[in-house]
Amino acid sequence: MSYLLGVVLFALAILISVSLHEAGHMATAKAFGMKVTRYFVGFGPTLWSIKRGETEYGVKGIPLGGFCKIVGMTPQDDDVEPADQPRAMWRYPVWKRTIVMSAGSVTHFALALIALWIMAVSVGLPNPAFPTTDAEARQEPAVVGLAECVVPEATARACQAGDPASPAAQANLRDGDRITSFNGTPVADYGDLLAALRAAKPGERAEIGYVRDGQPATTSTVLATTQRPPLDNPDGTVGPVAALGVGLQFTTPTRVAYGPIDAFGATGDYTGQMAVGTYEAIKRIPQKVPALWTAITGGERDVDTPISVVGASRLGGEAVENNAWYLFFMLFVSLNFFIGVFNLFPLLPLDGGHIAIAWFERARTWIFTRLGRPDPGRVDYLKLMPLTYGVILIGGAFTLLTITADVVNPITLFAR
Repeated sequence: MSYLLGVVLFALAILISVSLHEAGHMATAKAFGMKVTRYFVGFGPTLWSIKRGETEYGVKGIPLGGFCKIVGMTPQDDDVEPADQPRAMWRYPVWKRTIVMSAGSVTHFALALIALWIMAVSVGLPNPAFPTTDAEARQEPAVVGLAECVVPEATARACQAGDPASPAAQANLRDGDRITSFNGTPVADYGDLLAALRAAKPGERAEIGYVRDGQPATTSTVLATTQRPPLDNPDGTVGPVAALGVGLQFTTPTRVAYGPIDAFGATGDYTGQMAVGTYEAIKRIPQKVPALWTAITGGERDVDTPISVVGASRLGGEAVENNAWYLFFMLFVSLNFFIGVFNLFPLLPLDGGHIAIAWFERARTWIFTRLGRPDPGRVDYLKLMPLTYGVILIGGAFTLLTITADVVNPITLFAR
């Protein structure tokens, strides 16, 4: 039940975001005097509507987005009444049209930033000092967490009958103990511990110094055998090495909370990281199409493949089911930021396409005026329709591909 609640809540959050996106277009258009005739949440048959002034507001039966109708978005619109011609959107200065068309993405960015600021002052944002690579992790203090057993393969799996017990557990080490020496060699960090283990022989007895609750102590145990690649070459040949049956417990906090003022800077820094991450993710999309097809046809689903609104909602459901509300809101932030960026791509029918055409017209007029030539006028959107249909076709196919993958082979973050 909690999973279904999470799915519904995340889908509702997305619907509200998209509705506010369209409200951003509407509010700015009205502020500049443009005529907005319709604002609806959803598509398909109308369930309810009411007219206030010159605008009809309502709800439609398919809750997959929303729209607002601004009169005369292009010179080719043929449904503009003669009395409304002066208020047609295309007649307004380019800077006003830019504000109106970018208001949707600005709304998504605002939602993401507000949510991040609230998280920064309440539960914290990801700690920029938290290790993200193996090299950084090895610089952490050798504070260990015990494994139940030693898995004798290089691939991770659950313990099975016949797997050797954890030597660390047999030595009465506990989660949170910090290893300070190994066979008489000082251990300053987790990297030192790994190096000492690789220098040891499987099956030999090891003397271990450690600190627990501030008190130093020593113990000994017989090392087990496992299979691992060289430390300096994770893709190298796997071979037998000594194992202690421990993992690293990070002492660096995963999140940092901020005061109300400092949270603005932290929010800005994290937004910059998201911008870089979003750019890299968008750049990888073409490479991930084959992986999506593999997932649909029975292969393993790559967790780094794109997801649809369906997939995001399923992850939201998993987050709520596992009481991982932090993940839920981070998904909400990431999705809003991604939509905001993607919607500004200079391609029709995206808002960025309309903005690009408006500025192209302005630049062309400026150049022709400087050359003493007549203004070539407005871009003919009808001539761009084949390109627009191509973008819609490719976007629709990609959306169908991701939805299918999210239904038949979804990404999961928690065991169910």
